[in-house]
Amino acid sequence: RVLPAEDRRVLSAFAAQAAVVLDRQRLVGEAEGARRLAEGNRIRTALLAAVSHDLRTPLAAIKAAVTSLRSDDVEWSDEDHAELLEGIENGADRLDHLVGNLLDMSRLQTGTVTPLIREIDLDEVVPMALLGVPEGSVVLDIPESLPMVAVDPGLLERAVANIVENAVKYSPDGTRVNVSASSLGARVQLRVVDRGPGVPDEAKERIFEPFQRHGDAPRGAGVGLGLAVARGFVDAMDGTLTAEDTPGGGLTMVLDLTAVPGLAPAGPELPAEVSS
Repeated sequence: RVLPAEDRRVLSAFAAQAAVVLDRQRLVGEAEGARRLAEGNRIRTALLAAVSHDLRTPLAAIKAAVTSLRSDDVEWSDEDHAELLEGIENGADRLDHLVGNLLDMSRLQTGTVTPLIREIDLDEVVPMALLGVPEGSVVLDIPESLPMVAVDPGLLERAVANIVENAVKYSPDGTRVNVSASSLGARVQLRVVDRGPGVPDEAKERIFEPFQRHGDAPRGAGVGLGLAVARGFVDAMDGTLTAEDTPGGGLTMVLDLTAVPGLAPAGPELPAEVSS
């Protein structure tokens, strides 16, 4: 049937509004696609830079050391032999760390990280995360009476390892990183405190983005993925990871986790101070 003129005007108005909404959705979709493309290009560029420098550097060092050891023209002393082997081991460890972070970041970006949450004591996980840092560079203080936390032990260990390794790298020679834990209501906080150069307030969030390194990065600082991976893993466990200023200078990383009600170990709260 033929619509009256008034109904046709109303229908035309609705059609015009629908066209505007559809056009806006199209533009938003195109903008989001362009943003993802730009982000992907940025990550690919940073990854190529990482491969060209941060991965090739330890490979070159390993190859040079192996070539030297296999050379028949030089008779190496026991000290030189041990130094070359140590260089190979350090280079292999650096490669393993870099590749591990790259794979972890890939898992986070594709949404394939599935945490297996269970109840565990922090002192069962944190000491394992300190095995990769130099001996004597960390002071650990985790009270025995802390509540248990609901976390994925593997993800937590990797996150803490990245945070502590970053703090140790930026700490001045002769200073130690303090790793301590405390309970606050229904949460448990793990604080990693260093005395390094610190980070200005406007950069405290940027340091958690992939391929970001603030200021003059020390040798062996990697491709800038450690803190990004740590935050991604902590977020996956419904925790938070934030950066604060250390009183007197430096940076403090605050890792906030969910406490398990009523599952605190028995006994008095006595700090257990251990040097790692």
